[in-house]
Amino acid sequence: MTTNEGSNPIRAIGLMSGTSLDGVDAAWVQTDGQTIKAFGPVTTVLYDEALRADLRRVLEMAPALALDDQGLRDVEKRLTREHALAVAVLGAAADVIGFHGQTILHAPEVHRTWQIGDAAMLSHFTRLPVVHDFRSADVVAGGQGAPLAPLFHAALAKNMEKPLLIVNIGGVANATWLGPEGEIMACDTGPGNGPLDDLAQKYLGQPYDKDGALAASGEVDLARLKTLLAHPFFVQPAPKSLDRLSFSGLIAQATKGLTPPDAAATLAAFICEAIAQTPWPTPPKQVLVAGGGRHNAILMAGLAARFAAPVLPVEAVGWNGDALEAQCFAFLAVRSLRKLPLSLPSTTGVNAPQTGGRLYGTIL
Repeated sequence: MTTNEGSNPIRAIGLMSGTSLDGVDAAWVQTDGQTIKAFGPVTTVLYDEALRADLRRVLEMAPALALDDQGLRDVEKRLTREHALAVAVLGAAADVIGFHGQTILHAPEVHRTWQIGDAAMLSHFTRLPVVHDFRSADVVAGGQGAPLAPLFHAALAKNMEKPLLIVNIGGVANATWLGPEGEIMACDTGPGNGPLDDLAQKYLGQPYDKDGALAASGEVDLARLKTLLAHPFFVQPAPKSLDRLSFSGLIAQATKGLTPPDAAATLAAFICEAIAQTPWPTPPKQVLVAGGGRHNAILMAGLAARFAAPVLPVEAVGWNGDALEAQCFAFLAVRSLRKLPLSLPSTTGVNAPQTGGRLYGTIL
């Protein structure tokens, strides 16, 4: 198969390791880069505790890390092996891999975004060509480099009633607004599961607040919620994006002295309010929620209370909320091969529709 075969579909495997740092999702998609022809198997490989801890350490140290830091290179190799394992577990024949890698630093204001992951090693292990480095071109061109899912969302929702809002609650939360005339707008809305995961790990020894149980047992501190929502990020116009740790200092200060349940309840309210107060041209007729946050009953109830439209998990329309981002990077890998835009001025703030991604290997 070559990249100049018009609209012939390509079999792609997408790999996504998100800001929750819990593992790598893999998903098979057949697409021409504009429409999805077929979905295939999906899988998740969870990281062991040692790798999760090392990824968190690298995340915190990233601003001061050198590219050739030996500890960083060791973590990158281990991360890449887990991605290769996910491809093996998936066990599906494919023509290309879309490899997002692990974001350890996202600072578009200084034209920098950093995803670790060794594309050459992954290609060697899997014997497949690899499209990687999806965000850099957008950031270099003046864009935010995130979110990159909106064009995939638009393809998925092509025949659905608009306006439609698709919310992804991962470590960071982001949303895509799709208008009735084909408009696509997007931005990060604020923190997602990240601070709740950190709280659950610290106080419960668990990687996340299962079913929102910790938050459900607490009370929202309205004064501290107001302090969190006063962050300058929320008055910035979209498009805009965040680093996983952008709010860490403020959250630590705002939750200091609270009981773990009250801190969790306040953070959950913060996540929901940040999503709900993000302005769009017209209110959505439906809100679809993807990512780990849709499993948190407190987050889902909080969103339902703040929107006039129905708030539903994406499974309600037949999508796989656990695999959506991996499917997205399979889709974007094919768009990259076809030299189609990965981002738009209305999704990342880039000056013009921007292609991106780099290919390691050869498409046969």
